[in-house]
Order: sequence, then structure tokens, then C-alpha cells
Amino acid sequence: MDSTSTCIQVKNLFVEFKLRDGKILKVIEDISFQVKDKEFVCLVGPSGCGKSTILNLISNLVKPTYGEIIVGSDDRVRPPTLGYVFQDSRLLNWLTVRDNIVFVLRSMQIPPAIWEERVNHYLELVGLGDFANEYPLSLSGGMQQRVSIARALSVNPDILLMDEPFSNLDELTARGLRRDLLDIWGKEKKSIIFVTHNALEATFLADRVIILSRRPARILQEKKIPLPRPRSLDNSKLFETQKEIVSVLEDHIHPK
Repeated sequence: MDSTSTCIQVKNLFVEFKLRDGKILKVIEDISFQVKDKEFVCLVGPSGCGKSTILNLISNLVKPTYGEIIVGSDDRVRPPTLGYVFQDSRLLNWLTVRDNIVFVLRSMQIPPAIWEERVNHYLELVGLGDFANEYPLSLSGGMQQRVSIARALSVNPDILLMDEPFSNLDELTARGLRRDLLDIWGKEKKSIIFVTHNALEATFLADRVIILSRRPARILQEKKIPLPRPRSLDNSKLFETQKEIVSVLEDHIHPK
């Protein structure tokens, strides 16, 4: 697939949930967008607007009420694989770092002969090559998230879904992980859909930012980020672009 191929198409998506009292909760309302191969896209919007639900729809954990999601394209010889990084690391504390990754490789029926190579490669990629035999509870929160990223990458996914993976970390740790994530993306060239409510984080990371409304979510604006890479947090244009995204959200939430 070349750099202009579409790997995800979301078409006229509606999601509604029936609550216990019988009322209908509208979560997503007529959303359509595409993600290109190797593109880094951020979804930004108010808390509870349905950003995580969109990831769950793409990964087939949730079914749409109406609409269609197409993952992959006609020129693929196989269905694309997905990796998922959650807000919490979701590691199994009774398994070592190595065995947490092997657990996923086994479940995805990756041949055992390449487990060791995969584990070593991706732990080195996230800077944890010396921690394969440690247990999650002996690691810091940032290190645990590195393991979860290595675990998601270990299946060699075409698409990486990331649901606010750095929101529970202190800002210095999160900054380091954002830079590391961009380094990994530069090397691995996966398509990434990254959910965040942090406009500065989105501007720093993304090729394109999709700005969502309050629930039921609809697209307020799609904004390309034209800033060259590598990006610096000291770049005044980064802050200007971030302010534009915040302004769109503020005008929506607090209309004048």
C-alpha cells in the first residue's frame, strides 16, 4: 500500500445505546472521515464525547447503530492487523514483561519460533531491553506504558489505536513518551489514531486533527498540521495552531 492509500474509512456513523430506564443515549451522530496509510491522526474533543467509542468501533469491540467502517482496502493481500494501547497499561501483574508480550503473541497465533525476536526487538524499541524479566509492579507508570506500547507493536499491526495513553502520567514523563512515540512511528510507519483531550499534545503529534463536538459527537473541523518534523514545543507556530483548535472547541462549548 502506498502513502496515499486509505486504510480506514468511517462512513455516516451513528451510535446509540439503550439505557436501563429505556431511554436512548445518542453517542455519535453522522461522522465520516478517512485515515491514510502511515498517517498520524488525533481525535480531540470534550471528555465523554465518544472519542474512545470510535476506537472501539474501529477495533470491532462495539457495533455501529448505523453507518459503516471499512478497515483496509482492496489492494491488501490480507486484512490489516490492529494494535491497541489503552489509557491504563492493562498489564498482567503476575507475568513478567516478557511474558506479557508473549501472552499477546500466543493469542494472535504468532509462531513461537519468532517470539523471542519480537519481544527483544520491541522492548529495545521502547527503551526497556534490560527489563524483560521484571514484573509490572516494579516499574514506574511511564515504563508500564512503554511495555503496553511494545506489546501492541509486537503483533506488527498495520494500525495502532491509542486511547489517551499518556493522560495518567506526569507532564515530564508524558513529554518524553510523546517524543519516543514519534521516533517509533518514524521507524515503524504505522497508521496511528490517537485519542486525546489535550490540544497541544494533538498538535505536537498529528499530521491531522479531527475536532469533535460534545455528545452526540459530530465533526466540528478537520485540521491539517503543516508544521515540519521533528517538532519542538518551543515553536511558536505549534502554540498558535493549538490555540486555533482550542478556539474551535471553546466556540462550540461556550458560543458567543
